[in-house]
Amino acid sequence: MHSRMVKVAKELEGLPYKSYTLEIDNHIESPSVDFTGMDCWTFFEACLGFSRMLETPKSRYTPQDLLRQIEWTRYRGGRCNGNYLDRIHYLAEWYQDNHRRGNIFDLTKRFPTQKMNNKCQEMTILWKSYRYLKHNPQLRRGMAAHEARLTKMPVHMVPKHKVAGIEQHLQNGDIIGIASHHDGGYCSHVGIVIKDAQGRSRFMHASTTYKKIVIDSTVSGYLHKFKKHAGILIARPR
Repeated sequence: MHSRMVKVAKELEGLPYKSYTLEIDNHIESPSVDFTGMDCWTFFEACLGFSRMLETPKSRYTPQDLLRQIEWTRYRGGRCNGNYLDRIHYLAEWYQDNHRRGNIFDLTKRFPTQKMNNKCQEMTILWKSYRYLKHNPQLRRGMAAHEARLTKMPVHMVPKHKVAGIEQHLQNGDIIGIASHHDGGYCSHVGIVIKDAQGRSRFMHASTTYKKIVIDSTVSGYLHKFKKHAGILIARPR
């Protein structure tokens, strides 16, 4: 799985950054993949979904094969019924849901951690930025209820000043959630680990700075570029 994650990711290197690639309709929610451009979530998700798809050898794969994998990890319990609230919208919950269902190992607590105290509220505050919430006012109350539930959910991170000391234990394809000091959600960004020739853990992500998918500096180096970054969450694909 780890080598496949890297191979898929490197095929996507240089693809343009494209925001809101999860928002594909005004009403009906559906699994989707856009290979013309990706944001941070759809980049790591496509790498994981493609790698999981290849776990089962076939003479020919179809788009539906990949979409089934996307549905399995993107939606609460692995099932999309066409409702926007079926989707896992916050990365911290994605870690917990997919760990519980055996899709990943949430490794965060294997390292020195501290509890986060963020308040989830971004989507109800910025509802005009999300097509489904803008066009379906009845969804906003349900989203607010999800955010209230997630605000009470215990989430731990490896703090920024501890990350350099644990980078040697990261592996190719590990999914790195970037924890934020700011309220809104627990994480503000996500990418994957790419080990370079020197054995360093580089951070590969869909970057708003570079406007494309790039292999950036080490994970710890990337964290220190931005004051808002508080630490990381770590998941290993199964």
